[in-house]
Amino acid sequence: MSEEEITHCGYVAIVGRPNVGKSTLLNHILGQKLSITSRKPQTTRDQILGVKTEDHVQAIYVDTPGLHLGETKAINRFMNKTASAALKDVDVVLFVVDADRWTEEDESVLQKVKYASCPVILVVNKVDQLEQQDSLLPRLANLSERMAFAQVVPISALRNKNLDRLERLVTGYIPEGMPFYPEDQITNRSSRFLAAEIVREKITRQLGQEVPYEVAVQIEEFVYEGSVIHISALILVERNGQKRIIIGDRGEKIKLIGKEARIDMEELFQQKVMLNLWIKIRSGWSDDERALASLGYQEE
Repeated sequence: MSEEEITHCGYVAIVGRPNVGKSTLLNHILGQKLSITSRKPQTTRDQILGVKTEDHVQAIYVDTPGLHLGETKAINRFMNKTASAALKDVDVVLFVVDADRWTEEDESVLQKVKYASCPVILVVNKVDQLEQQDSLLPRLANLSERMAFAQVVPISALRNKNLDRLERLVTGYIPEGMPFYPEDQITNRSSRFLAAEIVREKITRQLGQEVPYEVAVQIEEFVYEGSVIHISALILVERNGQKRIIIGDRGEKIKLIGKEARIDMEELFQQKVMLNLWIKIRSGWSDDERALASLGYQEE
């Protein structure tokens, strides 16, 4: 970027209830997998920044955990605090909802975004899944009455539909300013963090509802040796039964998780990866504030 040219830089919060496609949206905007995705809700636990620099504009997207009801455990309270904090000090909010339904959790998120001190764009996702496409316009009209949204944009994050229009609208709300990150940087997160997230994604994708949220991944080793990265990841579970499920019959599940995680890591890091996974039982970690802090789940 030339110093004579006017540059723009700002923050964009992506919020919504669990499983509406926030992480898929971020990944497609960046053109690169950064945030983990799964059909299982609440897979994003922490705030992840995705940086996109294009045409003298740097948009810093904040992907958040899904805001949800029932803060029963410390990990749930942490996720809700993280998502709510993302509404502060940003330049525009993307409130993502499903095209085909409005839930109590959507309403809860709406009550929070009403207090945002910046424009809120309602992003109506999964429009490709509507059984009757002629119901889209009435649906958009109904949703637009819930608050004075700056814009209402129907999209399909998975199909990459209408994301170019959404990005153009977002750019219009980004203020003038010098970029915070180098032009080629796409996230503020470390390679260790991204490696842990990849392993966790493969666990949730492989096991679905078999293993609940009491699973965490901690990178114990991340060492470059020539053209190879040696990564050791510790998978934490709360009960012995969960450990058996992740290992699977004759170790088949853990082998598949490791294989898929290694493939994604090699694509992300553009290097050969030697990945070692092991599992440890730590009872009650998801409801223990100190255990959460040791795993990196703590307020800034």
